[in-house]
This record gives sequence, C-alpha cells and structure tokens, in this order.
Amino acid sequence: MNAEILDKNGSKVSEIALSEEIFGGEVKEHLFYEVVKMQLANRRSGTASTKTKGEVSGGGIKPWKQKGTGRARSGSNRSPLWRHGGTVFGPHPRDYSYKLPRKVMKDALKNALRLRAGEGKIKVFDAISLAEPKTKAALELLKKANLDNALIVIEGENRNLELAVRNLKDFQVQKVVGLNVYDILNYDNLVLTRSALEKVEAMV
Repeated sequence: MNAEILDKNGSKVSEIALSEEIFGGEVKEHLFYEVVKMQLANRRSGTASTKTKGEVSGGGIKPWKQKGTGRARSGSNRSPLWRHGGTVFGPHPRDYSYKLPRKVMKDALKNALRLRAGEGKIKVFDAISLAEPKTKAALELLKKANLDNALIVIEGENRNLELAVRNLKDFQVQKVVGLNVYDILNYDNLVLTRSALEKVEAMV
C-alpha cells in the first residue's frame, strides 16, 4: 500500500510504501462508533443547570393560611406548580466523560488510518514550510496538492502553518500527539509530513 510523496510546493515527486501492519488489513468500523461517542461525550461541558424550589430566590413565607380561604393549600410561591417556581428533575452540572480501554482506542486509531489508506486519501509531504503565516499562501499550497478538505498532521512546531490554516474551515493542523479517530474521520483526506508519518508508525 503506497501514498503519494509531495514536495514543499505540493507537487508529487514519488510514492512511499506504508506499513502493511498498520495501514493494511480489514477495517473494523464498529470501533469508530465507540471511540467517537466517547470523544464527543468527553467534549461536553456539562454545565446545564436549573434551580429546584429550594434554590430559587424568595418563597420564604406561606402565601396564605392553610384553611378557611377556599383556595388550595400552598406552602411556597416557589413551588414548581407556580410561575417563577423551581424546576423538578431539571439538569444539574455533571461530568459526561468516560474512558475506553487503551487497547480499544489504539485499535480504533489504527483502523481509521487503514480506512483512509484503503481509500487512497493519505498524502505525505517531505516538509511543509511557509515563509510567513499567510492563509492565502497555505491555500495555494493545498490547492496545488489537489486538497480541498484535509487533516494536516505535523511533528513538532510549525507556527506559520498553524496560524495560516486556522481560518480555513475545511482544514485543520494537528500534532501527532493529538491525533484521534474523530478528526481523521471528520476530514476527507489525511496529510502527514514525513517525520509525522514516522512518529505515527512508531506510536500506533
């Protein structure tokens, strides 16, 4: 299984053989569901909050006496039955995050890489270097490489590239240590620098 190697101008210069152990074999798509569900759950802020009748301001006095008025008995004007009253069983701040076994997450990442490799949507740059952090320059480079939607994975710092791409909604720059299933599946193409590819093969 091969991937295109592109020079710093985005032109194809050769091909590189991808590791068969990592990028070859059957894709187990059921793993994607489990891992993506976990990632989205972990990103939830969990800050939705409501007040019970004991937390709503006011309601300290009994609205009227218990008997003799002809009205239904009432102990507080902050009852959930009243306007401006508390909420019953409403949401409260909570932590939605959970963890899957490390082996499952590693296997899912490997299968996401296999999926993109099987589709022929992995490209490798020798290096990506921009003289200055200009979005226009980054877009021109990506267009030359026939990319209109991609996750770009780098190894180490590349400040100019990160600043140039952050305004482009169809592209994202990510370091190898942050590589994850959700982002790989969220973009049509996977672009790596040669050093990033070596790190990924060693990591996975």
